[in-house]
Amino acid sequence: MNTMTKLTLRTEGDTHIVVTRHFHANPESVYRAHTEPALIQKWLLGPEGWTMPVCISEPRPGGKMRYEWENPSKDKFGHFHLTGEYIELEPFSRIVHVERMFLPGPTPDNHIETRFESDGDGTLMTMRMTLPDAATRAQMLATNMEQGMEMSYVRLENLFPA
Repeated sequence: MNTMTKLTLRTEGDTHIVVTRHFHANPESVYRAHTEPALIQKWLLGPEGWTMPVCISEPRPGGKMRYEWENPSKDKFGHFHLTGEYIELEPFSRIVHVERMFLPGPTPDNHIETRFESDGDGTLMTMRMTLPDAATRAQMLATNMEQGMEMSYVRLENLFPA
C-alpha cells in the first residue's frame, strides 16, 4: 500500500518536470476531476482566496481548455488564465494536452502527459511536463509551483472522502 499523499516533484534532463502524487480515490474519480469543469472549478485553485470563474474543458482530441483565475486581494497576479488543447485521452488512465499560461503574455507551450494508475488504496498520478528549454523550466520552478499544486491537490483529495 502506498502511503504517499503529498506530491513529489523532480526534474529530468533539461526540459522535464515530473510530479507524482497518490490520491485516496479510484483512477476514474481522479481522471474525472481533471476533465470535468464542475469538478475542476472546485479544486484547481492554488493558494487560498483564488477562484476559477471560467472553466472550459472539452475532453476529446482537439478539444479546448480555458481556465481563468481571480484573486480578490488584487495582488500583482489578481487575474490570469490558461489556454490549451487536448491531444489524446484514454479514459480513466491517461491525458495528453498542451497548455500555456497568460501572465498577461503567453508562456511557451507546456506539453503534459498525466497518467492515473490504480495503486493500493487509490490512484498514483504521474504528470510529466515537457517544456521548450531549460530556461523556461527554471522560470516555472521559480514560481513555487509545488506549494500551489499541493494546495489544489488537497482540495481534490477532499472531493472524494475515504
